[in-house]
Amino acid sequence: MKKVALFIISLLTWTCLDWPLSLVHFVIGIAASVVVVFVVGDLCLEHPEVWRQPKRYFYYFTLYLPAVVWEMTKANIDAARHILHPGLAFRPGIVKVKTTLKNEVALTALANSISYMPGALVVDIDQHNGFLFVHWNDVKSTDVQTTTKIIVERFEKILLKVFY
Repeated sequence: MKKVALFIISLLTWTCLDWPLSLVHFVIGIAASVVVVFVVGDLCLEHPEVWRQPKRYFYYFTLYLPAVVWEMTKANIDAARHILHPGLAFRPGIVKVKTTLKNEVALTALANSISYMPGALVVDIDQHNGFLFVHWNDVKSTDVQTTTKIIVERFEKILLKVFY
């Protein structure tokens, strides 16, 4: 029953985003909704009671989204600076960062938040030990605490409010 509800929500979201509706687009929306249910359904339905708490949505829309947009803007300006000034040195590498998030959905949100930024990409997650491995175009430190403070801390505080 939960998967049926997720299917309906996905299809309604698709329909709203794809307005005006046509038969071909509606069939594609059905296929996409089925994929959503089978690929991420277990992630969304692991603890469905958390999705019924309005304060989580408040934190998401008032804290998390603005933080992501702000960090993305800063990262894009930094990327543009490197493009416009090719003489600036890059120090690419993979760094290890620590997280206190344990929930799969929260970890996925954190990994996506980091990967949205130009110059950073989460390449692996060690969920049991609480580490993420991030490819970073401009490594400022290899110390786990320092890189965690620079990369993870800004999102983790907010995601703790959203998902826990």
